[in-house]
Amino acid sequence: MKRVQFSVTYPDRFVHPLQRRLVEMTPISRAELLMWSPTDDATTLFWCDGDREATEQLVTGLDSLLGHTAIDVSDGTCLFLRQADYEFAPAVLETIADAAVIFLPPVVFLETGEVKFEAAGESTALSTFYANLSELGAVTVEQVHAFERRSTPSALTDRQRAALEAAVSVGYYDVPRTGTVADVAGVLECASSTAGELLRKAEAAVVTDFLEQR
Repeated sequence: MKRVQFSVTYPDRFVHPLQRRLVEMTPISRAELLMWSPTDDATTLFWCDGDREATEQLVTGLDSLLGHTAIDVSDGTCLFLRQADYEFAPAVLETIADAAVIFLPPVVFLETGEVKFEAAGESTALSTFYANLSELGAVTVEQVHAFERRSTPSALTDRQRAALEAAVSVGYYDVPRTGTVADVAGVLECASSTAGELLRKAEAAVVTDFLEQR
């Protein structure tokens, strides 16, 4: 089974109203659909990379909007939206409904007009979905991974996680740095060269994961 990251740019007739407003206005440049209700009442949780005022301006013009609650978070604003419907174009919804794959949150709307999302399933089903989606817009396959039960393909090993925890505890990541690799090795009861290798691999996994998620 595979996990595939897609990017699609739809023609205007298929563009979601929220993304249309995103493209037309600033300073919001990214909105992420984090969770959605499995029922007919279109309740969703969005995150936007702007302050509350700009985020509320983004959504208040949606025709289907019944109500919303905005919550300030450290890197933007979260929104609980209640809508009469999801407002996706029928052709897009039909393609999603007919697909024999599972869609993984978030769905990312960008000011460039792109929509990014991940889907998981068997290779044949993913290929069929790609072909059907390509009939609606310009689709790019950005990444392909083997599907794993864990949330990311770059999940840390227990030893790597222990190395990071030890590094934090001794001040290795403090600014300015107050701990050394030797201090990490002391906590782990291993050689400094081993501790250094564990840290490098753990850091590479964390950075790779972060870049893939963005």
